[in-house]
Amino acid sequence: KMINGGGIALLGILPNGTGIDWDDVVFKGLRIKGIYGREIFETWYKCTMMYQSGLPLEKIITHRFHYSDFQQGFDVMRSGESGKVVLSWE
Repeated sequence: KMINGGGIALLGILPNGTGIDWDDVVFKGLRIKGIYGREIFETWYKCTMMYQSGLPLEKIITHRFHYSDFQQGFDVMRSGESGKVVLSWE
C-alpha cells in the first residue's frame, strides 16, 4: 500500500492483468510515472545516487542472457516474474 502523497515509478513492462486501485490513486493523491528510456540522463543520475547510497543494485538484476537469447529475455520480462533483465555481448 502507498502512503498519502506517495509516488511510484514503473520501469519496464508490467504483466497482463496488472490492476491499479484507482480509488487509492485519487484519494491518496498518488503520483504514477512510467519510465521507458527517454529520460536517460536523469536515470543515470538517480542510479548513481542509489549506488552511492549503498543500495545493492545487483539484487535488482534477476536475469542475465547472452544477446543471442534475447527472445528468452523478453519472454521473462513479459511473464512479470523478473526484475531487471540484462543482455550480455560477452
